[in-house]
Parts: sequence; C-alpha cells; structure tokens
Amino acid sequence: MEATSASLLTFGLATLFLSWVLLLIQSWKEDYAWGLCTLILPPFAYLYALFRLDKAGQSVLLAVAGLVMIGLA
Repeated sequence: MEATSASLLTFGLATLFLSWVLLLIQSWKEDYAWGLCTLILPPFAYLYALFRLDKAGQSVLLAVAGLVMIGLA
C-alpha cells in the first residue's frame, strides 16, 4: 500500500468515526432512545440522521467526505 493510499484510508476512517461521534452527541440531545440506539447500532445512527437532516446534516456531510476519502484510497 502506498503512503498516499494509507493516509487517505486513515483520514477517511477517522472522519467517519468523528461523524459518528457528532451524530451520537446530537442524537443524545434529541432523545434518550435515539441516543441509545445510535450507541448500540452505529449504522442505525445514519438512519436517524436521514430523518433529522435539519439537525444532523453536518454529520452526514462529514460521513460522505470520509467515504469519498476511503473510495479514493
């Protein structure tokens, strides 16, 4: 693996993790049940984000940026 690919993959995974943490914080602020589901089932968190784009849109954009970086790697 080249250095560029490795760094893109690392930054992409870090960006995805950061977007999940931001989404976790937002879902806990919204409702206890959403926060618990986001913590236990991380893919479910992005389903919550799609329903609440007005509040969690920033997390979705960050996740898309992470997926693009992973795709480029």
